[in-house]
Amino acid sequence: MNSKGGTGSEGSVITGAWRPVDERRFELGEGARFLGSVSFGDAEGEDAGGSERAFFVCVDLLRGQLWSTTGEPDGGLTPRAELARPLGAVAQVKGDEPAWVGAVGEGFARLRSDGGRLAVTEVLATPAAGRGVALRMNDAVADPHGRFWAGAMAYDGAHGQGFLARMDPDGGVHLVLEGISIPNGPAFSPDGAVMYLADTPTGWIRRHRVDTATGGLGAAQDFAHVGEGGPDGMTVDAQGCLWSAIWGASCLHRYSPEGTLLERIPVPVRQPTSVALSVEPPYRVIVTSATIGLDETGEHDGRVITAPSTVAGIPAAAFG
Repeated sequence: MNSKGGTGSEGSVITGAWRPVDERRFELGEGARFLGSVSFGDAEGEDAGGSERAFFVCVDLLRGQLWSTTGEPDGGLTPRAELARPLGAVAQVKGDEPAWVGAVGEGFARLRSDGGRLAVTEVLATPAAGRGVALRMNDAVADPHGRFWAGAMAYDGAHGQGFLARMDPDGGVHLVLEGISIPNGPAFSPDGAVMYLADTPTGWIRRHRVDTATGGLGAAQDFAHVGEGGPDGMTVDAQGCLWSAIWGASCLHRYSPEGTLLERIPVPVRQPTSVALSVEPPYRVIVTSATIGLDETGEHDGRVITAPSTVAGIPAAAFG
């Protein structure tokens, strides 16, 4: 294990210092994804020549805000949506017309451009409603086969009240895992045949085989146990290695596909929440973070931070 990497230490996949992309602080940053070329349904997503630019997106979850960024130091954050309910993460919808799905409020919703910002145009399902305890959607991602997976958790983080749901391209919604406390991820192997899911307060990251034709899950297998902080948002890089933001421990973990901890990467935020990597050189990593629960904020707590890397990511998959 190489525990170096916060400032570009020898042998690390991180090759320079962490810097903020913007001075804004998020209450609960989450949902970092690299989308490649993307249209938000307005000219803001295009460069001066009319071609689409490569963007990361992320959310300030409890505030229902969606932001985009190029991921460059001091490159800024551009507002893309401000909803009246929590927003866990988004995925583009396949097709010519810019459209999105999101883990919104108590379920799944479709979003489209409205006056230059994305807005909810249709609530698709509310699997977190009517369960006897107040739940909200949490992290979410589309898999390489076009399904959208989202976790839900109790607002107070009550043990075992959360679940993982899957929305198929035909609109069908299935509860696939119950009894989770705070689900984070999921993240998928490049072929979509393996799903990784964290239950943050337990410290466990587990993996499941996925039937790529149906989305059915195999039995959970222990992948890694985090003894410092808790595993939060995750992504898989182009080498098939899993990255996890470690809440409360000011670091990221990078694991081999077999579950070996390859590197502990320090970051200058106490509560890192999600991580995403660009796909074209020069590669960059962005990390979201949170201020919720902190009595005092350090220099970069709550900010989106970025650093150069030797490792490529995988573009976020689309729904549909």
